[in-house]
Amino acid sequence: LPPAASAEALPDFARERAAFLACLPTLPGRVILVANEVGLGLVPETPLGRLFRDEAGRLNQAVAALCGRVSFVAAGLPLVLKGG
Repeated sequence: LPPAASAEALPDFARERAAFLACLPTLPGRVILVANEVGLGLVPETPLGRLFRDEAGRLNQAVAALCGRVSFVAAGLPLVLKGG
């Protein structure tokens, strides 16, 4: 990957991301998603590692924008970020 690679350079990823974000609001019932927070640590050494970290963060932000409630859990303690 070039140093400035982005998800747009990966059409399969961009298509699957868009499809997931489009279907999420249409799902019936309560949906619980769990994701790792990868942006609080060290900057990854490789371009692929940085791309993963950046795209995971962008996806988490996009999902959070669609959700009515968002919580961050650290050490078993929930912090409500949205929708108290």
